[in-house]
Amino acid sequence: MTGKISSEHELAQLAVAIIGTVRGLSDSERALCGRVSNAVRSAADDLKAQIRRGHDPLGEEFTRLRSAADRRATGAIYTPPTIVTSMLGWAAEQGAPARVVDPGAGSGRFLAAAAKVFPKAHLVGIELDPLAALLLRANLAGLGLEARSTVIVSDYRHADLPAIEGSTAFVGNPPYVRHHDIGWTDKEWYASAASAVGIKASRLAGLHLHFFFRTAQLARPGDWGSFVTSSEWMDVNYGSALRRLLDERLGAVALHVLDPKAAPFEGVATTGVITCFRVGTKHKMLRVRAVPTIKALNGLTKGIDIPWQDVRRAPRWSILVRPGGDKPPADFIELGEICRVSRGQVTGNNEVWIESARSRELPDFLMKPTVTRARELISAGEAMADSSCLRRVVDLPADLDELDPHHKRVVEKFLRWAKRVGTDQGYVARNRRAWWSISLYDPAPIVSTYMARRAPAFVRNLCDARHLNIAHGLYPREAMSEGQMRGLITFLRHNVDISAGRTYAGGLTKFEPGELARIHVPKLQVMYGGSEVMEPHRTGSAGRGSDRAVSRAKTRRTA
Repeated sequence: MTGKISSEHELAQLAVAIIGTVRGLSDSERALCGRVSNAVRSAADDLKAQIRRGHDPLGEEFTRLRSAADRRATGAIYTPPTIVTSMLGWAAEQGAPARVVDPGAGSGRFLAAAAKVFPKAHLVGIELDPLAALLLRANLAGLGLEARSTVIVSDYRHADLPAIEGSTAFVGNPPYVRHHDIGWTDKEWYASAASAVGIKASRLAGLHLHFFFRTAQLARPGDWGSFVTSSEWMDVNYGSALRRLLDERLGAVALHVLDPKAAPFEGVATTGVITCFRVGTKHKMLRVRAVPTIKALNGLTKGIDIPWQDVRRAPRWSILVRPGGDKPPADFIELGEICRVSRGQVTGNNEVWIESARSRELPDFLMKPTVTRARELISAGEAMADSSCLRRVVDLPADLDELDPHHKRVVEKFLRWAKRVGTDQGYVARNRRAWWSISLYDPAPIVSTYMARRAPAFVRNLCDARHLNIAHGLYPREAMSEGQMRGLITFLRHNVDISAGRTYAGGLTKFEPGELARIHVPKLQVMYGGSEVMEPHRTGSAGRGSDRAVSRAKTRRTA
């Protein structure tokens, strides 16, 4: 066998050849196995030699064969060696555990490194994907670790760990799966697990938060751990459950926040944070650090210590890496002081409410040109003067008696079809005053994108377009001249970058209304200037505003 591995089936065969037996495999793993040829065995010998030299050829082939989109769907984002080494370096400083557990172990990069750091520890890898589990077993076999390791092919949330003498170290990269791809039963498990420890948890949480709560169920006082995840939970509302868990149950010790420009995970543009914790210990300080590059991790030893009483007061934990907050320059204020920032309206069912053949008979005055896609703003430039390129959205009054008899009959015909396809039973529709009335917001003078793989696009809305929840509207609190409006847009377009938002796994950067409102803009030019357009004036990330809870924190730097 020569050349690259051509299929996942071939990869599974190579793994089995390295393992040397199918005994002890789970049924799902056996289903992937076929007859191992002599050519496969010969190729496996070369791979085994690479494994012994500290490489992960099987994991690399897995990430090549399975597309990034497919791997994101299951959270299979493999961790670079530099991050693995730093996390295990911190774990080694905590003591010598009797057991090392990697939930969502993938091909076993953490366990392979842990075998050297903790030569007497039993290694436990828990992995749901049967192909990844085969690769994990093969890597352990290639390193001669079969006798001191256990592979559990299961969902970590339902896997059991036997009681042992001594401590357990939990290390790994819990899978990032968005809540949209998590079943209702699993969401209920998460809510129940949180409720059992007195924490109210939102079902909008991603899978990585589930793994933290399962760890809290399995861990015992004296255990410790280090997980690397997307950092979004530090700020979003559903992350408040994890923030409480780290405070009250897991005993968070440190947060090392990776800059998205550091590209911590190959092929995935996302932020990351390494969370370190010691179970059953109350700490006076939480160490935090902004990490500009992967090389700067340096064993997770540096950082700033912030008193926990100040951490608890912080509305968002990302600000902890900037003690004192970002103070605006002289003559700058927060955008929210001059503009109200409003997320667009949600339809509840775009296929029904965005114009289609079904809505063709509705009168024009009920069809509003609307920004429904981020690319419509991105391609518009600084101003959008023509709404003809936009799709229209059905905007019906709550009281249909406002319509004349003819128009009312046309609308009722349309609504009968909408009910037949279940539109009135959706969550959004059931929570409206009238299920058919979207109530689009008034046209915003300035519209910006909400989520994209780039900084927000700020556009002057000259055609009175409405906007859905894929965009934000900026409504001036006081009258502004056209020159001031254009000046504001020019400043925002040149000065706001992705670091002012939050980057999710997959590379999407999101700006919530509050984050836009905290951006610093020039005060005098915007509020009192004439018709001149402001020149760009760099302010880095344009800031998110100061946070009083952290500005009061008494911090001390450590080496």
